[in-house]
Amino acid sequence: MARALFGTDGIRGVAGEAPLDHKTAQAVGAALGDWIIKSPQPHREVLSGRVLIGMDTRESGPWLAAEVAAGLARHGVEVEFAGVTTTPGVAYLAKNGPFAAGVMISASHNPYQDNGIKLIGHAGYKLPDEQEELLEKEIFSLLDRGAHSPPAPLAVNAGLDRAYTDHLAATLPGDLSGLKIVADCANGSASILAPELFERLGARVHRIHCSPDGRNINLNCGSLHLEVLQAAVLEQKADVGVAFDGDADRALFVARSGKIIDGDAVLFVTGRYLKEHGQLTAHGHPPLIVATVMSNLGLERALCAHGIDMIRTPVGDKYVLEEMLKRGAVLGGEQSGHVIFHRYATTGDGMLTALRVFEVMRDANAGLDELTREVQVYPQRLVNVRIKQKRRLEDLPGVVAEIRAAEESFGDSGRVLVRFSGTEPLARVMVEGPELDRVETFAKRIASQIQAELGG
Repeated sequence: MARALFGTDGIRGVAGEAPLDHKTAQAVGAALGDWIIKSPQPHREVLSGRVLIGMDTRESGPWLAAEVAAGLARHGVEVEFAGVTTTPGVAYLAKNGPFAAGVMISASHNPYQDNGIKLIGHAGYKLPDEQEELLEKEIFSLLDRGAHSPPAPLAVNAGLDRAYTDHLAATLPGDLSGLKIVADCANGSASILAPELFERLGARVHRIHCSPDGRNINLNCGSLHLEVLQAAVLEQKADVGVAFDGDADRALFVARSGKIIDGDAVLFVTGRYLKEHGQLTAHGHPPLIVATVMSNLGLERALCAHGIDMIRTPVGDKYVLEEMLKRGAVLGGEQSGHVIFHRYATTGDGMLTALRVFEVMRDANAGLDELTREVQVYPQRLVNVRIKQKRRLEDLPGVVAEIRAAEESFGDSGRVLVRFSGTEPLARVMVEGPELDRVETFAKRIASQIQAELGG
């Protein structure tokens, strides 16, 4: 059947409207509870009766969590409620606590009106697609039957967040004394956790956007709006700035000069450090980093200069993680700042990423301007073209000709990527090369030809 509820990152939509209305949220909990009780589980006597629930700071989070908990209670499944926490925090606790699964109530970087439900298995990873499809059938069956119980009362267990931040602190040998940080927490999950963690480790922290009111999450702040962080870093004469998104599963940085440090630069800085310390290899594999097709050619070349291979996957942290597991890689990520340090985590973790970056700065006694100097960022242009239908590129001779012309012009000093959106009627054209004028010319030519052949 066509999946109508679960997308690439759980269930997401406008809170209070289908599929995130009260009845559906409770049906999700009930379906999850039914699966937990009926499925064979390792250490069943410990895991079968408990689920962890966490949420970000949206005003709809508490009632969504209460509805999911009510659904779980129908099957006698107990709930531990972390309250406001991060998505990677739920993943860590689900894996390392006595929980059969974890549930995160969040819509990540979306505005406050949206929310979402992410399901995480005991291993700390998102449930596989086939499991979500089975749950989806049960959810629809429950909705057809119309059963609904009162929302379950929930009390926050503050010890859960402490266990998670204790884990993060333990990943850093030594401390961060002497480091001045500006932290933009997007009025989201990291608003209390990140500043307290950094200060606990000895850093001086200047907080911005750390006062959530239920409606200001991601509002002109955080990792999607770095201009305020840039200004604060310069004004405070800070060593570094870090910006999180709403659920803190990713982080971007600002150097002392105000330069933006994206996920590509983070992969270079941390990857080189790990290689120097003999920690970038696993299971006998050569040093490698997993990135996506959108990662800049400058990153690939800078890594190559240090003897580090870079493997590209389609866009999406799901594909990055799959390739990491396949190759035994310990580091991978995306330009967006979603970086996975698999030694410590099963998913991208913004606070963990920040600690790894601060560790490199401390040990090198250098700022991010110096540490990223080797990464020559090639001009890159992305053009979206609205289309009427999707066809194989090889069946579009004019488009193929324009792509070949660009590739021949750039040789090995540039890249061309044309792909179709998985969720919208769009063709996405990415061109990258050493000169901006040439990049823009070829991007426009390819996009125009797609418009002519598939026009929307």
